[in-house]
Order: sequence, then structure tokens, then C-alpha cells
Amino acid sequence: MTSKPSPLSAQSIQLSLLAQQVAARLHTRLRLRWEALPGNTGPTAPPDYQAAPMPADLQGRRAELIVEASDVGALRQALASGADAVVIDFDDTFAPTRANVQAAYDALAWATQTEKPLLARPRALYAVEDGLDFDGPGIASLCDLAAIVAARPQQPLHLYIPKLETVAEAKFWEDALALAEAELKLPANSIRVCLQIETFLGVLHADALLYALHGRAYGLNAGRWDYVFSLTKTVGRKRAAVPPRTDLGMDVDAMRAYAEALVRVCQRRHAGAIGGSAAVAPDPANPQLALLTVQADKRREALQGFTAAWAGLPELLAPVRAGFEGVTAEPLPPEQPERTRERLLNLPEANQLPLETVQDTIGLALAVFNAWYAGRGVVVRHGRIEDTATAELARAQVWQWVGCGAALEGGERLTPERYVQERRAQVHDSAPEARLLDHLVLNEQSIPYFPRAAQHLKEAQT
Repeated sequence: MTSKPSPLSAQSIQLSLLAQQVAARLHTRLRLRWEALPGNTGPTAPPDYQAAPMPADLQGRRAELIVEASDVGALRQALASGADAVVIDFDDTFAPTRANVQAAYDALAWATQTEKPLLARPRALYAVEDGLDFDGPGIASLCDLAAIVAARPQQPLHLYIPKLETVAEAKFWEDALALAEAELKLPANSIRVCLQIETFLGVLHADALLYALHGRAYGLNAGRWDYVFSLTKTVGRKRAAVPPRTDLGMDVDAMRAYAEALVRVCQRRHAGAIGGSAAVAPDPANPQLALLTVQADKRREALQGFTAAWAGLPELLAPVRAGFEGVTAEPLPPEQPERTRERLLNLPEANQLPLETVQDTIGLALAVFNAWYAGRGVVVRHGRIEDTATAELARAQVWQWVGCGAALEGGERLTPERYVQERRAQVHDSAPEARLLDHLVLNEQSIPYFPRAAQHLKEAQT
């Protein structure tokens, strides 16, 4: 991972004195290692071990409410809600404008005064924070970590660690957390973490990733759409068209294999398995169908061996919690790694794609990109909560369909020219979201993450 030094404007982000001290220490010690990531992507077999115990304030919890870190109104509502715990999110639901980053860092001061169990999700390791300088642009994950731990150093928030893929990345996080603890004079492993297994490599390496942080890591969390995004990039353009999102439910064997692989590691290592986010937006006039759908999805997770999950809205807390009540899952039988990998890659082939599906997938990416540029990390669209993760999946699917010349209903193929025609029918070429989506879809290689690509496009235009 690399970054270019850039001068800071007068609108530089302000950290508290303690957060500035922690962030400076982290950057001084870890920048060279960060630049060498992701490191070796080969498998690593860990020795026998057990994960850290579940933190006392999270034992028995079922429904965690995720809230975008700079949305002050939603954060106040979340802290007053009936959630078992609140997740303050700097990652997939967060649009990292300087104003948003500053608002989120400022909000930590009062949000951390609650008695409610709190967790936070810093940005992933790929992200760069140009609004802070530590002999170069800030490493966003380290800036977020410093702000989070400095907000309540006597009782650090638990963390979700996003988008891990390699042991080198896991060890980087372990050393960053240990350095933060030393700077705050905290005992080792005071900062407790749950690892998000939301990439294809992350699934293959889940046991080794958990081992790298096992002194503080109490669980693994499933991130379904981030995972399918990663899987789409992995299978690439040389295979037939991947199915649209609507055809990738958890009843598909490749998706069951993903969930089961995560749960098997947790059961073997006595870790907690945390399910995905309930991300529907119920119709206020008739919410019952959506709420029952959420409850059924969480009951499926509970029967697989998950013990808790996220809610994307306060009104989803009750069905998420109900889905886990009264369920004791049976241990999963062992499965050979070769068989798991085979199942993971055995995605069904899409038949002819309806043009409406292509148009909707393009529209989803454009809608989230438009909101993201405007400083909003989440949009509600067609009854679903959409964010960076689902936009990443949408743009990766369109990239894959264009690259393999996916068949459309009626006999046509999705060529680059047809893609541009369909995108232009929704947004003019001059729109920032159009330029970003074209850059992502028409590139021969799949670009890792769109927020970093957007930064590079902005830098190229200045």
C-alpha cells in the first residue's frame, strides 16, 4: 500500500491531544510496514489455540445496532435505543469527507459517555486520510484507531477489524493495537476485537487471522456483500457471468459454504460467530413482511451457529433479536479445506440477464457513488439500505458482466459500448459518479476499492 505526500489545507482535521499523540506514535512505528501490505497471500496453518473469551458486556447480546459515525442524530438515537450494543462505523456506511471525519471524531467525546456496550469499526487498511499528516497523508485506519481509543482510554471500545485478507495484515493490526495500549499505559489485550471475514482470502485464512490476534480477538463476523464483491473479483472475467445479487441468497451452496467455513473456525476455537447486517428498510405503511423476513434470516443464521447479528435500523432490532432466541445450534461436521474451496468457487452461472437487472445494478452503484460524493454513506433504495459494500458489489458485477460479454435477454451481449449506453441513460458523462463508475467498469483489471480509486481520480484532475 502506498501514498503520496500532499500538503494540507487550512481545513485539516483536528484530533484531541491524546489522539494526536497516539496517531503520531502509530505512524512513526508502522508506516513502512503499512506500505508493504498486504504481504504474503499464501496459506498459514496456525498451531492449536483458543480465541479470547467474549467481553463481559457482550455476553448474551443478540442485536447490535450499526450507525454511521458522523450521523449525530442517528448516533444519539442509537444510544437511546434498545440495542444490546452499538457499533460506531467509520467503514462501509461512512463517507470520509473532512467534515464527516471531524464530526465523527468530535462525536466520540460524548458518545463514549454512555453505559451501553460500544464497539467501533475503523476504516480498512487500504484507506488514506488526506486531512491529517504524519510525514505523509494519514493512514486512515490508524487515525481512526487513535481517535477511538483516546476518546475513552480507561475503558476502550471494542473494535471490528474490517476486510482482513492476510496474516501480515492481521499482525499489523495486532502490533498497532499493542502500541496504542502501550501509549495509553493499558494492560496488554485491553482492546478487544472481532474480525470481519468478508473477503475470499479472508475465508481461506480465517483460522490463521484469528490466531494472529487470539489474545484479544473473541469472534468472527460475516460480511456477506463485501465477501461476494471479493469473490466476484477473484473469479474474474474468464468465467461465465456471475449471478445478480438477487440470485445469491444464503440458500445457494457457495454462500452456505462461506457461512459454514466461518462458523467451523469459531466452533473449533471457542469464538463467537457474528452474523451479517439486517439491511432492509421496512415500508412504514406495511412493515410486517420485511420484519418477518429479517427474523427468518436471523433464525437461519442461528441454526448455522451464529449467536448475534447487526441491525441497520432501530426498528430491525426486535426481529434480529427474535431470530436468535431459543436456538441452540448443533456443531457443524468437519470439512476438508479443498472441499470448502471447491464449494466457495462453485457459483451458479447466470442465465441470460434481464436488461432491467443490468440497469438496476448500474443504478445502485451510481446512487451510492452520488451520495458518497455528497458526504452520505448510506442510501435507502427500493426498500433496502445500500452502502459502500453493496455499491462495490454492484460495480464489480457490472465489470465482470462487461468483461465476459454476458448474454442479455433477447440475444444481445453486454459490451462496453452497451454498458456506456445504459449508464448514459441514467447519468450524464460529466457527473462524478459516472466518471468513477466508467473508470471501474471499463478497466481491464478489477480495481480493489472504489473510495481509493475516487481519491486517485480527484488527484489526477488537480
